[in-house]
Amino acid sequence: MLVELGPGVGAAVTDRRGGLSRPPYAAANLGTHVGEDPAIVRANRELAARRLGLDPAAVVWMDQTHGREVAVVSNSQPAPVAAVDGLVTATPALALAVLVADCTPVLLADPAARVVAVAHAGREGLRAGVVLLTVQRMLELGASAPGIRAWLGPAVCGACYEVPPELRAQVATVVPAAHASTRQGTPALDIRAGVRAQLAGAGVDAVGTSPVCTAEDARYYSVRREATTGRFAGYAWLVGQ
Repeated sequence: MLVELGPGVGAAVTDRRGGLSRPPYAAANLGTHVGEDPAIVRANRELAARRLGLDPAAVVWMDQTHGREVAVVSNSQPAPVAAVDGLVTATPALALAVLVADCTPVLLADPAARVVAVAHAGREGLRAGVVLLTVQRMLELGASAPGIRAWLGPAVCGACYEVPPELRAQVATVVPAAHASTRQGTPALDIRAGVRAQLAGAGVDAVGTSPVCTAEDARYYSVRREATTGRFAGYAWLVGQ
């Protein structure tokens, strides 16, 4: 799925269709850390990149940790950037990738300043402020908060993300907008609502949100739905020179 983040910006999110993976990862798993044959994952990543018109060698991946660290990159990387959950670049044709399977993939761009970013916002990343730090790194490269456009991709919705009451309280104390309840009235978290609130607080008002709940839509990988599963990805890159 292509995502509109403004002129001169490419952005997209994959789903689980069209790759080489076999069950339980069928079919387009892009995660190297879930137990699948690494050669199949590499082939899936190359297929995904080429379908988007990207050079597979110019896609920068992260070794995600559910933390708040953010890296600014200007060159292709031989290996995933270690221990980060956000990437920012002002280098054209360098694509940034974020892996998810219920967490929120956050894609950001300031088309005028020519800066793009991705962030991995799960429960812990939301609480730690990884998206806020990603925005800050964009500002340091010349972006402006009013000029940033953001898109929150497919993720588990608040009605499906049941958590213990003490965990909801821990997160909602820091990000009140994440407080939610399931359809059955049990405690839950709405990560995308929390991210939207954080972005608004940082002055980023142009925020789009996918309507897809990964736990409910079998086109996407979901740890909530399947304990052993793959990962799909969000990408953002600058087009042209």
